[in-house]
Amino acid sequence: MTRRSDQGAWAEAGAQTILPGVHRVPLPLPNDGLHAVNVYLLEGLAEDGGLVMIDGGWAVPEARKTLEEALASLGRDLGDIRDILVTHVHRDHYTQAVDLRRLLGCRVHLGAGERRGLELLNEMRGGLGSALRTLREAGAADLAELVEKVYPDLYLRDDWQAPDHWLTAQTLSFGGGELRVIPTPGHTRGHVVFLDERRGLLFSGDHVLPRITPSIGFEAADPGGRPLAAYLDSLHLMTRYADARLLPAHGPVTASAHTRVSELIAHHEERLRRTLAVLGDATHDAYTVARRLTWTRREVPFDELTPMNRMLAVNETVAHLDVLVLRGRASVTSADGVHRYARPR
Repeated sequence: MTRRSDQGAWAEAGAQTILPGVHRVPLPLPNDGLHAVNVYLLEGLAEDGGLVMIDGGWAVPEARKTLEEALASLGRDLGDIRDILVTHVHRDHYTQAVDLRRLLGCRVHLGAGERRGLELLNEMRGGLGSALRTLREAGAADLAELVEKVYPDLYLRDDWQAPDHWLTAQTLSFGGGELRVIPTPGHTRGHVVFLDERRGLLFSGDHVLPRITPSIGFEAADPGGRPLAAYLDSLHLMTRYADARLLPAHGPVTASAHTRVSELIAHHEERLRRTLAVLGDATHDAYTVARRLTWTRREVPFDELTPMNRMLAVNETVAHLDVLVLRGRASVTSADGVHRYARPR
């Protein structure tokens, strides 16, 4: 979740050169609280002088126009794009990559862990998949019904074709350099980041964001196991590599990925503490717990959130409660399709 003041200068259209041959281009996100998504244009990797692009943006006309204008300012055009490396399957990252492939014949690459989610998006042609099931299991059937009414065709008009290549933990070698692909499940099951070890750059997608915390396990497919536990493991994984400049999908470039990773870990530990405190000595479903917590850095009450952000809040509460169960700080029982949590007796 985000707020208006987080937009800032980073979301303004245009190409920002981070290093020679590395350019950040914010593309607009209509009707989305995040305002923009950063895509990155990398020169000097493709052998024929073409561009490697990281993340594709949302397939809407204004995003295409903004990208074309940014390319022109660099003396380039769409035809220079050879490969698009996508961090995860959410529409603001993936759908324009598919459109550009259709137009240009470029190659699209996506994490192998996104395969089932992509299949389900094509099968459903709309809807929110596992997120609604999680709401119902959290005791929030009324909210699930509301979300279905408000967002009946959330993914209906998007194009969910398969990529040309499925990425695993590997090193991508181009004529002019290499990028390490690191699987980082949590935000989605198949999220990956791209590390340029030579230049000390981490293209982090939504895994590590400089101003907000990404939603956890928000995807069509079952995120599998405990997505917050996977996310925390993925954050710790980042500290095993040398620190790098953080080039995120939303927000400005910052100097240290490790600094932000530490902040995100601390944030989730604090949310775990608050979640356990709300649970107290009673037995509650996750919906009850979520409504007793506050949200965003402004400590917004649950009922003041939009339906979408209420859904994200409940799903995040489920994720925190499941980690508490994993750590032995809570237990869970199920009855009538609803999970209820309590401290161990």
